[in-house]
Amino acid sequence: MKLLIATAALAAALSSTMARAEDGPAPVLSIPTQAQRDALCRDCLWVQEIHAETREGKGSGLGVVGGAVIGGLLGHQVGGGAGKKLATIGGAAAGGYAGNEVEKNAKKSTVWIAQVVDRSGQMRRVEMGSDPMLTAGDTVRERDGMLIRI
Repeated sequence: MKLLIATAALAAALSSTMARAEDGPAPVLSIPTQAQRDALCRDCLWVQEIHAETREGKGSGLGVVGGAVIGGLLGHQVGGGAGKKLATIGGAAAGGYAGNEVEKNAKKSTVWIAQVVDRSGQMRRVEMGSDPMLTAGDTVRERDGMLIRI
């Protein structure tokens, strides 16, 4: 029973430390004037805002299975009779949950999202897998899914 409580406490601690925090300060917004939009070349874009986001990973089931096996084995070491069965089941459940959370945390990723404005004033978002090293107000061109400063 003690192990069951300890396993449940560990699972709760893991899930609370993995809660997603906000990804930094609020983004700076740069709104181009009509004259600034008119000055853009035909293929150019104005970076209105850019920020990074952390995306939670997806569990494949391996974390659940691995955690359940380990939790079940640990739970089986506790108690006797009906208590042993309950501890095994509880350990497997808590271990499966903790294993899934650990796997999702290990697979998280960061993406950079830029909101851009074209010459006509049309806005759209561009998502990139690496830091483009841009700031709001930059003039860029899009090539192969990346924004290149002009």
